[in-house]
Amino acid sequence: MVDRFICSFCGEALEPGTGKMFVRRDGTIYYFCSSKCQNNYRLGRVPRRVQWTTAGRRARGKE
Repeated sequence: MVDRFICSFCGEALEPGTGKMFVRRDGTIYYFCSSKCQNNYRLGRVPRRVQWTTAGRRARGKE
């Protein structure tokens, strides 16, 4: 069975064979579905404050 991962920034499901895995020095693993999510993470943006993410939609009461 192929593992299903969820994007660490936007919360979308990743299709098998797509996306990027980023491992920090402390061993924390992050999965990104696109360079858009990866760059927003690198810039230090909080997913709750970005409107198009799952966390951002929940924070605004849209989901």
